[in-house]
Amino acid sequence: MRGVLTVVFEPEQPYRCSPRIALRPEPFGALAYDFGTRRLSFLKTKLLVEVVRALEEQPDVHTTLDAAGVPPDQRPSYLKALEGLERTGTIERRN
Repeated sequence: MRGVLTVVFEPEQPYRCSPRIALRPEPFGALAYDFGTRRLSFLKTKLLVEVVRALEEQPDVHTTLDAAGVPPDQRPSYLKALEGLERTGTIERRN
């Protein structure tokens, strides 16, 4: 299909929470509201919220997971969650 841009999540690269996203803390994690699309999504754990907030401060996703203290056995599920968040525009690569 022509004209379709495929987003590829690359955890070796730097990311950030999109500036159009507002995170509202909740007991389970956070609600993420996208002011561009008016879409509401859920970050289902407090640790995932911490990871998303810390992305901008770290050189790549792997370093962010280390800094946030994500246990090694949970890394694959966090990487999958972050990949989904990139696909929906909640997080984005930064230069």
